[in-house]
Amino acid sequence: MSVELDLTGRRALVTGAGQGVGRSIALGLAAAGAAVVVNDLRLERAAAVVDEIDAAGGSAVASTFDVTVHDEVRAAIDDAGQVDILVNNAGNAGAEGWAGLRPFAETEPEEWEPYLRVNLYGVLHCARAVLPDMIAAGWGRIVTIVSDAGRTGDAGMAAYSAAKAGAAGFTRTLAIETGRHGITVNNIALGTMRTPLSEAFWADPDNPRAKALLQHYVVRRPGQPDEVAPLVVFLASEHAAWITGQTYPLNGGYSFSL
Repeated sequence: MSVELDLTGRRALVTGAGQGVGRSIALGLAAAGAAVVVNDLRLERAAAVVDEIDAAGGSAVASTFDVTVHDEVRAAIDDAGQVDILVNNAGNAGAEGWAGLRPFAETEPEEWEPYLRVNLYGVLHCARAVLPDMIAAGWGRIVTIVSDAGRTGDAGMAAYSAAKAGAAGFTRTLAIETGRHGITVNNIALGTMRTPLSEAFWADPDNPRAKALLQHYVVRRPGQPDEVAPLVVFLASEHAAWITGQTYPLNGGYSFSL
């Protein structure tokens, strides 16, 4: 039996796809034949990924909605047309940036909001917008990029961990509700990745903080964005039609799962 991951005829939406993990996912889906809606807050980043996909012979359009604004999400998806594959990749604190690591007892409610809006409500907004068409079509794939912080917890990241855990729990409930419609809903939980946002941290091979962090990984290096796309493509394919409600750790052995 041959295993061919062919997504020809499907339209995929990848949020936060202008760089890093999202970019690689968009390129991977396009290489498998999907028409890709490349979302990012910055048009120039989304357009650059569209140009890469076009140059490789794929099909893509840029879309610059904010996942935290439900009306923007609905309008953009209405404009794009039916979405068969949704990849909820937009994460961290979006345009407001990462607030840094601090014990929860030292934080204030206004600091929690960006993490909840992007990592939890952003997922809900996008899923709600695409589900009616998926249900009507009797087919759909939703893959949400979560984090080991949401699976195991991580010091100094309470609000982020809570939001990612909430998104993972939402996935499990959505899988129960939509499986009878031919829709699968899964998570991929990432460990530490080497992306443009973290490049300065990893660039110095003698950085003691980087060395200390990598001691927690069985495979002693950060993940690469290109290592995420193949799993997303598989979960979006017909070969994964009986896989739903699951969380797949992709983390270099930072934590294990039964």
